[in-house]
Amino acid sequence: MKDKTALVVTSIARPNEILRALARGCAENGYDFIVIGDEASPPDFEIDGCDFYSLARQRATDFKFARLCPTRHYARKNIGYLVAMRDGASVIVETDDDNIAGAGFWAERGRIQRAAVTEESSWVNVYRYFTSKNIWPRGFPLERVREDVPSYESLKVMGTDCPIQQSLVDENPDVDAVYRLVLPLPQIFAKGLKVALGKGSWCPFNSQNTRWWREAFALLYLPSYCSFRMTDIWRSFVAQRIAWASGWRILFDEATMRQERNEHSLLRDFEDEIPGYLHNEQIREALATLALKAGKEAIAENLRVCYEKLVSISVIGAEELRLLDMWLEDIERLS
Repeated sequence: MKDKTALVVTSIARPNEILRALARGCAENGYDFIVIGDEASPPDFEIDGCDFYSLARQRATDFKFARLCPTRHYARKNIGYLVAMRDGASVIVETDDDNIAGAGFWAERGRIQRAAVTEESSWVNVYRYFTSKNIWPRGFPLERVREDVPSYESLKVMGTDCPIQQSLVDENPDVDAVYRLVLPLPQIFAKGLKVALGKGSWCPFNSQNTRWWREAFALLYLPSYCSFRMTDIWRSFVAQRIAWASGWRILFDEATMRQERNEHSLLRDFEDEIPGYLHNEQIREALATLALKAGKEAIAENLRVCYEKLVSISVIGAEELRLLDMWLEDIERLS
């Protein structure tokens, strides 16, 4: 039986050709298409095949989280995940309103993948397996970007359970402001490779082109009381730490989208990324030392433990814990 799949985007843009193309692709491939708005969203947003949630419609749901989540923040995307869960999705795919899907984006895939598995108990710049250029994902520690990775040929290839899968994005991939300010784009990544992070191997993943299976849905949680440019990155660190306790690995796969990036101020991006430049290694160390419970049944409890730790080291505000509780309560009611 084919998985019921939902595609979730948050956007304040007017209907544009990229969103229309995503809506057409969803209709052709049997996906639900959920777009979450915010204060700046146009009041008359409408695209055929798109289920748009204005702020008023979000607050009219039964989700406690929807009434507490701050506005003008990317973390309102969490409400789209909850809508997808409520409507019976077994797979949630996420992207942004400036990413263009290739044919591979719509290809059916399973959570069990045959991949090369890293075994380094440290940071691993996975982008380096897909290109010979020195390029790194947003959230990778700047002090580590010159380090080599073990050769692809040295990695053991095996079947592995990956209910969180990050596919790359060509042309304008998700790199940090430092890279954009000093190094060249576009970037085209190699095809035909799959790399999974073994236990203890850390690499940030983002929300540009990511696929989640039902058992991992709780790990979709995007924190609100942190920098906009770090919310999905710090989520990824929490998710991979809990994934290892659940017996899972995070998969990185070839690019299936290309990005025509929305207009950004690179210096503003740089300012918003400073908490990551300063604290990502501290976060990794803090999460790595936690004594989490093993097994999928402990995911909710492990999430609380991870975010309590991030609050205790002052990288995320204490207000986050109430929001997280509302998220977990909403998920519990949907299960």
